[in-house]
Amino acid sequence: MLFNNRVSRIINLVQTTKNLKWMLLGFLPLFAGCVSMAPKQTQPQVVVDLPDKFGLLEKAGEYRPANWWRAFNDPVLDQILQKSLSGNLDLAESAARLRAAEAQARVSKSGLYPQVNLSGSASYSDSPAGGTAFGGLAGGVVNRFEVETYAPSLGFSYELDLWGRVRNQAGAGRADAIAAAADLKAARLAIMAEAITNYFDLVDARAQIATQVKTIDLLNDRTTQTESRYRRGLVTSFELYQIRQDFRNTQASLPQAEARLAAIEGQLAVLSGGYARDIDDLLKKPLKPQLVFESIPSGLPSSLLIQRPDVVASWQRLEAARFTVGVRKAEQFPAISLTSSIGTQAGDLSGVFDTMDNWVLSLGASLTAPLFQGGRIRANIELANAQYAQASAAYARTVITAYQEVRTAIAQYEEQRQRYRFLFLQGQEARSTAGLQSKRFASGVGQYSDYLDALRQEYQIESALSSAGRDVALARLAVHRALGGDWTKAQEIEPVKMVPSNEQAKVDGLTINKKQQGDR
Repeated sequence: MLFNNRVSRIINLVQTTKNLKWMLLGFLPLFAGCVSMAPKQTQPQVVVDLPDKFGLLEKAGEYRPANWWRAFNDPVLDQILQKSLSGNLDLAESAARLRAAEAQARVSKSGLYPQVNLSGSASYSDSPAGGTAFGGLAGGVVNRFEVETYAPSLGFSYELDLWGRVRNQAGAGRADAIAAAADLKAARLAIMAEAITNYFDLVDARAQIATQVKTIDLLNDRTTQTESRYRRGLVTSFELYQIRQDFRNTQASLPQAEARLAAIEGQLAVLSGGYARDIDDLLKKPLKPQLVFESIPSGLPSSLLIQRPDVVASWQRLEAARFTVGVRKAEQFPAISLTSSIGTQAGDLSGVFDTMDNWVLSLGASLTAPLFQGGRIRANIELANAQYAQASAAYARTVITAYQEVRTAIAQYEEQRQRYRFLFLQGQEARSTAGLQSKRFASGVGQYSDYLDALRQEYQIESALSSAGRDVALARLAVHRALGGDWTKAQEIEPVKMVPSNEQAKVDGLTINKKQQGDR
């Protein structure tokens, strides 16, 4: 009889558990059809009205930015970028923020699933049995109760997300994590752009110093020549003083140029997450990036919405704000939770394993409805709506700013290419003039001072051409940065065709392809 009672209890327990399971499964269609209090996903009107083209005569085609800097054909630049990406501390900080955002997203998502907890309790009590403090005269002992209780249990709880509060909270966490990933990509692009900028500044700084040294030697010779002519009465004191002043000014500018060079080298070291000595060996190598004058295919303006990481991050933050509105609105309505607990309870440790006699089952449901919160809920809704409006305006501003940056960058790239072409032609004329004056002096029909003046003019054009080459490279960088995209994808960009070295003209560490220049 006792055995039959135990079997009957076990059957009832199993049946109760099955009923609970089917009850929860019966709620699933209701969960799937739960309403969401979040606003509908919409694009700001200024984004809807985004022009279908940039309106500039730029090369059409799909934009493929991966490893675009390899067109400069400079292995030192490649190593600088590799060190910047692997050692930069700002990137390490951004990566840590991404991990934090991803962890927070998992925390927000956990509310979508039932919570299961294992718990156990043990208690001991020793108290009088009641009545008189002492027993009878015969016994003379105190009658007391000693109770031990051991109760392990497995608890389940689940909130019925009828109003979408938990789902919207999970959606906001997911959007924030995607925005953090886009921020990391934007940080990578910013670090690479800064490294490229500093590298070309370094190339130009070295070229400027080399030109200044040549100019100082030339002016020293020119000053000596003028002093000799002054002593013979062939020039005035004003001309002599002017030449001397020019010579001293050029000498004084050399330390400034060297200080600028040291500052650039230090900045490159900081970008690499180290000290200047860590990249000394790398910078001792020849720095000879080849300039590139080809157009950059820009694609369509709509591609900015998926290429630029700042646009992606802004959109995801707009989505997070939209989901947060849904969370705050859902807080107006009752929250319904289901709870259950199953376990055993016994007066000794051995009894907790007797599931036939000592089992305990508890089922429950709770409803919590806000009645009076002092205006907190309404204020939170108003706050969420205001933050959603801010995020919408910020996203629209990011899109139109990105569009304008592309237009401006493309225009400036074209202008810098034209400027370099004019300076290149001017440099050819200056070299021809210096060569002519050298021949005139050698043949005895020209003055040596005329040759020195022509040579100095050539050096000035070389200096301007070096800076113009840097500006072309940085203008190309600005176009790539404005267009966005991933610069470090696995696939390589189509290599730029190079001409033989005897068809290239080297200008202060910057190399220009004559054939490409002639086509411009």
